[in-house]
Amino acid sequence: MHLVGLSMLMALYRMLRGPTLPDRILALDTLFVAAIAQLMLFGMWLGTPVYFEAALVIAMLGFVGTVVLSKYVLRRDIVE
Repeated sequence: MHLVGLSMLMALYRMLRGPTLPDRILALDTLFVAAIAQLMLFGMWLGTPVYFEAALVIAMLGFVGTVVLSKYVLRRDIVE
């Protein structure tokens, strides 16, 4: 098993069984980063730009999701 897949499995385990909510948020962010890495590598392997665009969309969604969840952890309220 390659390193990115192993890190995804460990992050998935931490996301499902994490003792605290910040652990689960960090695991979700790690899953986003690993998915972006896999898409970038697959796009380079195939030589097509479609996977780079998908990685960019996942990066934007991952950033927004991490910010929203972190704000929820700090304030227990998402909308101000």
